[in-house]
Amino acid sequence: MAHRNPLDRLTSRGMGEGVMARRRKLTARIVGVTEEYQGFLSIKRYEIEEDRHAGGRQRVVRFVMERGHAVGVLAYDPQKDRVVLVNELRPGILADGGPPFSDALIAGGIGPSESALEAAVRETREEAGLELRAPAIIHERAYVSPGGTSEGITLVYGVVTAPLASEVYGNDHERENIRTTILSSRRLMSRIRSGEINDMKTIVAAYWLTANRARLRREQAKSPQSVGGEAHPAA
Repeated sequence: MAHRNPLDRLTSRGMGEGVMARRRKLTARIVGVTEEYQGFLSIKRYEIEEDRHAGGRQRVVRFVMERGHAVGVLAYDPQKDRVVLVNELRPGILADGGPPFSDALIAGGIGPSESALEAAVRETREEAGLELRAPAIIHERAYVSPGGTSEGITLVYGVVTAPLASEVYGNDHERENIRTTILSSRRLMSRIRSGEINDMKTIVAAYWLTANRARLRREQAKSPQSVGGEAHPAA
């Protein structure tokens, strides 16, 4: 007796409709917005009408945290092969029961009149006391948790002269309490693979650095004054 190939079921009516539904571009529209909370961030209640993958439309309610967009800075010294991170309180990790202080990329919000590159240069001064040279965008506006927040993070790479020791910085008006952490690129990846560093933007930037490290160091060696020259910490 011949056995029916399980793949034959892919041609069944139900599966065929599902495949066609996945191929069409679904749409959604905002029906109404209600502000539930306003402070350092805002929480809004969205009533949304969306297409269904199986056909038809439905209305759903979703809550979204909003606080604008942000930048994460991969501050790298290609001459020394060192990355500058910042260590500060992470309330979200604390709320989840994890260690309250951890290392991650220099990061911060993009101001209303700023570009992502301008924000990266400013945040590097504020959080690490360093001048970011030749900043370039690695990835523009990546959404870390789009099911619950509208915040997009632009990852920026830039060259710094890594200090020999950690120092304390931060914006006093924002009551920031920040200490720099200087790691070799290999040590950074080791801490990511062990789970010691678990910040998503830092993980993505570190894998990008691993893929591009040799090229960046070659470029620095060819043009030491424009890429690997000395820079003084910001006042």
